[in-house]
Amino acid sequence: MSIYGKTKGTDLEKQIGQIATMEAMGGMMYYALARTAQDLGLEEVAKELMGLGIQEVNHAGFYATLNGKYPNNEKDFWKLVKGLSAAEYKGEETLNKIADVLRAKGLTEAADDVSYFALQEKHHGIKTQDMYEKYAPKDEAAPEKVYVCSVCGFVYEGDLDSEPTDYKCPLCGCAKGVFKLQ
Repeated sequence: MSIYGKTKGTDLEKQIGQIATMEAMGGMMYYALARTAQDLGLEEVAKELMGLGIQEVNHAGFYATLNGKYPNNEKDFWKLVKGLSAAEYKGEETLNKIADVLRAKGLTEAADDVSYFALQEKHHGIKTQDMYEKYAPKDEAAPEKVYVCSVCGFVYEGDLDSEPTDYKCPLCGCAKGVFKLQ
């Protein structure tokens, strides 16, 4: 039995949404603590903290699914994957610029990490694009409208005006007003 959207529109939706956000933030916190533990030479502690971070992110995904935050129908699922691919490529570009600024400030070690993360973002773009091309049903019709989130680069294909006024970018959470028609 699918749990998708079981709390959407119920009195639990807001609380489950808050829990999802807390779990995602928990994942970030555990990974940050793991980096500090590494800096302190506490490799075993860092490893344990990273494991906890993975669990927190898993929890966040569970709660997001329970609230129906992301699509569960095939068309919208692939639309989201395609949009994520474009955003990941933009993430690579953005992070490389940040790495350059960090290097210019003499923060070479941080710049090296950010450059590595940029490569990972590119890899995410390649992987999601490959998935889309290999598995998504082929739709020969080009979308009438294409919008791009000006913050993160997420691509929305279709009529953004058909989305509710409180629609938010599924990647960065910004309001639909930041999308630009291409």
